[in-house]
Amino acid sequence: MTTLVFVGAGPRATGLLERIAANLPEFPQALDIHLVDPHPPGAGRVWRHAQSPLLRMNSMAEDVTMFTDDSVVCEGPIRPGPSLYEWAEQVRAGGLDDSVLTEQVRALRGNSFPTRQLQSRYLEWVFDTVVKQLPDTVTVTVHPTTALTVSDGPDGRQLVPLADGETLVADLVVITLGHLDSDPLPAHQELAKYAADNDLRYLPPQYAADTDVSGLRPGEHVVMRGFGLSFIDLMVLLTEGRGGRFTEQSPGVLHYEPSGREPVLHVGSRRGVPYHSKTNYRLLADRPPLPRFFTPEVVDAFPAGSDFRADVWPLLAKEIAWAYYHELFNGHPTRVRMDWTDFDRWYAPLPWGSPTLDSLIRRAVPSADDRIDFEALDRPLLGRTVTEGQLREHIAADIARRTDDRFSADLGAFFGLLSCYGQLQRLKSLRPASQVRDLDGWWRGFFSFMASGPPDDRLRQLLALHDAGIVRFLGADLRVEAADGVFRAAGGSGSVAATALVEAYQPATSVRTSGSALLRALDGVEEILVDGTDSFPTGLLRIAPDGRMITPAGRPHPRRYGLGHYSTERAVAAFARPRTNAPAFRQNDATARALLAALAV
Repeated sequence: MTTLVFVGAGPRATGLLERIAANLPEFPQALDIHLVDPHPPGAGRVWRHAQSPLLRMNSMAEDVTMFTDDSVVCEGPIRPGPSLYEWAEQVRAGGLDDSVLTEQVRALRGNSFPTRQLQSRYLEWVFDTVVKQLPDTVTVTVHPTTALTVSDGPDGRQLVPLADGETLVADLVVITLGHLDSDPLPAHQELAKYAADNDLRYLPPQYAADTDVSGLRPGEHVVMRGFGLSFIDLMVLLTEGRGGRFTEQSPGVLHYEPSGREPVLHVGSRRGVPYHSKTNYRLLADRPPLPRFFTPEVVDAFPAGSDFRADVWPLLAKEIAWAYYHELFNGHPTRVRMDWTDFDRWYAPLPWGSPTLDSLIRRAVPSADDRIDFEALDRPLLGRTVTEGQLREHIAADIARRTDDRFSADLGAFFGLLSCYGQLQRLKSLRPASQVRDLDGWWRGFFSFMASGPPDDRLRQLLALHDAGIVRFLGADLRVEAADGVFRAAGGSGSVAATALVEAYQPATSVRTSGSALLRALDGVEEILVDGTDSFPTGLLRIAPDGRMITPAGRPHPRRYGLGHYSTERAVAAFARPRTNAPAFRQNDATARALLAALAV
């Protein structure tokens, strides 16, 4: 019997385990599998039950699955399973062993945004189901502790010492860690020292569910640097989490009743606005058949040294816009002046941004409000000075657009974004500076801003908190200065002198500064891109296409594999929307087959 050790037992490990189970009939063998994680298997740290019940997912219940379907292009067999919503339907009648979660299950709808605690139960169920479906020749042991490091034994087998004193000896090791803490950067350390010297409060980048906000005082003026999902979570913990209450004054309009324990939150960022709300409607036409232009063949054909902005982005923009217009033309034919078939035929050969294509779009789509504008979407306040009231109107308009299926073309664009995101996993030909600055930098931020926003009711809560004076908007191009014994912050919509500063965003992924002692111990495995005399560290763990870790010598390690947010597969989500050929499922299958083939040898 061969031994396989997973370091990390969250959803990524569960997905890989499911693919091992699916592919075992082709690689029959006896396996002794060990999973090491201080958090519950299946859910892991991010999705564990032990977090605030106020925190929710930013995905609908029907849009979350851990199982492959016939859209997934992989060598292994497809084994369908229930989405989160389908699982909830299966357990609804009998309920769960938790009265609060039972109530949530029975109230859940396909377009509900579930609590993270309910997602935790789904992920735990998936893990248990996968383990039960393994043959008798496979044993699974869970170690509720931490792996300290991994090293080569005398015979080449891998030694994995654990924090509880045990050492596992493995034929192969797979590091399947999820989102990790990171040591504060020098700039964060300086701000922390300044805060300590001046009796101020400072919180560096952390994951919101694990952030200790108890030191932020009632009524204290707090600068929140960041307007994404971390801010939304922290906003909830500092308001509802401190006893405040939201009530609905009229349909869709919320009122906030303070507890008196809330600080005053002054929020700003580079863009100055929150992430776009998630849509709560469905497509009115058929789903756009994607990919259309940004296909695997096109991605693979980009020459070495390509530039993301000049060479890749025009094709991405054309693909996303095509998905947008597919829904507009087919779902809202009265708002266009051309048949879709004709528009598609003329659109297809024209390069994005060309005067001819721009003219075609203007002729076919008479209202400017119905045309997609990427520059305005990316930086809605660029070059504008707006008041807090105008910024509030912008947020209200975003809510209205994302909750009214007259604008379902936005959902078409969302599917275009998802398709492009999946195909970009294949792109290996960018010049290093463009890879780090444009793909890992701008594109990831743009994708999150457009596609990974909060549910619309979170933004309604934001507006209610603004009405109550609990949240103030600093606007775009936020600048923060530690001076005069306070934190001074100013943006395009306001300024403040505050006694607390919170970095309301997640820590950057970095092998060298990771909160994982195991990753930090793996010297020389961080990806560093080289272009002539210039080098560009990405902070990511280098892995080969089959998941094997790349050694400092530049060769795949024969016994170590890595998957997850911290690796060069680049932030692939562990679970996905059904029927989207999700990158994680493809990578899980390829890695599972490589593991089984290696273990068989």
